[in-house]
Order: sequence, then C-alpha cells, then structure tokens
Amino acid sequence: MNSDLLERQLASLLDTRDWLTNASQTVAFIQQQYADFNWVGFYLQRVENTLVLGPFQGLPACNPIPFDRGVCGAAARTRQTQRVADVHAVAGHIACDPASRAELVVPIVIEDRLWGVLDIDSPTPGRFSAADQAQIEGLCERFIAACDFGASAHGF
Repeated sequence: MNSDLLERQLASLLDTRDWLTNASQTVAFIQQQYADFNWVGFYLQRVENTLVLGPFQGLPACNPIPFDRGVCGAAARTRQTQRVADVHAVAGHIACDPASRAELVVPIVIEDRLWGVLDIDSPTPGRFSAADQAQIEGLCERFIAACDFGASAHGF
C-alpha cells in the first residue's frame, strides 16, 4: 500500500479537530484498509501509569491495562513502538482475544506527554513488517496533526 495515499485518505476523514471523532475515524479506516487485523483501537492514559479503553474496532477488549503489563503497557512505559511477531512468546501478554498472535502498538505522544497508544492485533504470526510499522506510525502522525488535544481531552 502506498503510504502517501493512505495518509491523504485518512486526512480527508479527519475533518474536525475533535480527538474523539478523529480517533474513531482513524481506527475504522485502519481496520478497513489492512488485511488480517482482528482488533484496532486506542487505549488512553487517563490515570497515571494506566491505560483505559478508547475507540476501537473488534471484539470487546481488556480494560484497564497497567503500564507494567502487556505489549500496550510496554509501549506506554517506553514511549517506543512495540512490534511483536508472536504475542504468546511475550511474558505478561494480556490475551483479550486468544486468536491474536501478532501485535503492533504505537505510542501517541503530545507535547512530550503520553496521550495513549494505538493497538493493532492480528491472528497471523509475524504479520507486521518494518514497512507496516512505518506506515502505521505515519497514520498516527496524521491523526495527531488533525486533533485538538486541549483540556477536553481528559486532562490534556
């Protein structure tokens, strides 16, 4: 998939500055555009060292997620993207959907503060390549640029 085209398509959907609307549009867009994803969603930092469920597409999800657990917690704690080929090989993995095998989690950092993470699961081991990671990180940057993360964004 062409990264520039995906970013332009997503940008056309992000026609408001409202972070909640844009987060919902972003996860729906990603779920629709990529094959082999069984869950796409945001977890938000609303309390210190804890992520809570935000807009998502997929089966009901685990909530809350402490920073010291799972792949989402690792992305939140380190503020670095986590790309995992086989989640069953990760100690402390949180299994919301036992069908999930691979995971990509991108931290969303606004003005040097963690806002949350974008979590993507796939039932296919090794599903996420370095190119996928770069593409999804680009879509996250497009999402960040489109939003107003003012006081209404749960403490921002």
